[in-house]
Amino acid sequence: MERLKIAFFCWESLYAERVGGLANAATNLAETLARHHEVHFFTRGEGGDAEINGVRYHYCRPAGGENIVRYCSDMSRGMIDRFAEFDTPSFDLLHFHDWHVVDVLRRLQERETIFTYHSTEFGRNGNSFSGGWPFSEISAIERYGASIAKHITAVSSTLRREAMNLYDIPDWKIDVVANGIVPGHYQADVDPGAVKRHYGFDPDSPLILFVGRLAWQKGPDMLVDAAPHLLREHADGQFAFIGDGQMRHGLETRARSLPVRFLGRLADAEYVELLNASDIVAIPSRNEPFGLVLLEAWSAGRCVVASDVGGLSENIEHGTDGVKVQPHPDSIGEGLSRVADSPEKALSMGREGLEKVKREFPWSRVAERMEDAYAKIAKHDTLLC
Repeated sequence: MERLKIAFFCWESLYAERVGGLANAATNLAETLARHHEVHFFTRGEGGDAEINGVRYHYCRPAGGENIVRYCSDMSRGMIDRFAEFDTPSFDLLHFHDWHVVDVLRRLQERETIFTYHSTEFGRNGNSFSGGWPFSEISAIERYGASIAKHITAVSSTLRREAMNLYDIPDWKIDVVANGIVPGHYQADVDPGAVKRHYGFDPDSPLILFVGRLAWQKGPDMLVDAAPHLLREHADGQFAFIGDGQMRHGLETRARSLPVRFLGRLADAEYVELLNASDIVAIPSRNEPFGLVLLEAWSAGRCVVASDVGGLSENIEHGTDGVKVQPHPDSIGEGLSRVADSPEKALSMGREGLEKVKREFPWSRVAERMEDAYAKIAKHDTLLC
């Protein structure tokens, strides 16, 4: 593909404001594309500009707002101002990541644009609302972004279908471009017993690890409720929860009598150490558009017990590189017990997962698929002419 001048718009990145997996996905894609293209990344942060791993970062600091939608509108104005500083010569393509930057897309919709769904508002919060899912302001923004972008991608086939059904997106307009991983970032040579002891766990007992937001979508409550099932079969089981969120206080109360520790957010190095010291990684999500934690666990050679939903369902081969369960405490508990019953099989599934991420999820492969999506924009414009 010919060298392009590409602008990324994303409200988070690995080197400034980081909220969740979106920072990893957008940053790593930008850095991989920068090997062959000129890539500028417009995001939140302090200071003016920085060049990191070939990507040129341009920061803005929103003044704020009474809610997240108003905040993102203010952020978008800052991104537009910064974008104008670097639009000579003009950018060939503008890539927008998730709903936070749709207001920028609105202002630049006449350009060559692509919009990526990393999740939807329905997936994040849908059934957690009493009385069903309301078509919220954020959902309306997601629909509008899809309507005005020249092309769209989604990080899994499940998310593609979800977005098409929710927002009436035609089949020809949206492709699947999965996320990738750098396995070495999640590997560490650790003494598992010493790491467990450091966090107050029994060094000789199996440790089940949860990583993610303590929010309805990620299902941490179902994992807490599954713990008694595992403990009936394996009384020495113990659980570590990495992450924070609005459910934390209630979960701590719920788990008061259980061998469960809530560790909050950890530094990257601490997370990688605990990941490599764990015996099972549990991913009990109710909705998971892709599931970067799955690739992180596999990169560390860990066995996963994961809900049979979304990208998790698409990527796990049940019984070979992980165990798929229903998003219900009884099923999750049964899956955990099955893995704990056979440590050797668990190690084997972890090794299979590591081979899969090396084979199927390198960022170079993801970047090639995204370039194919970029090429469709130019092809579509040619046909219109």
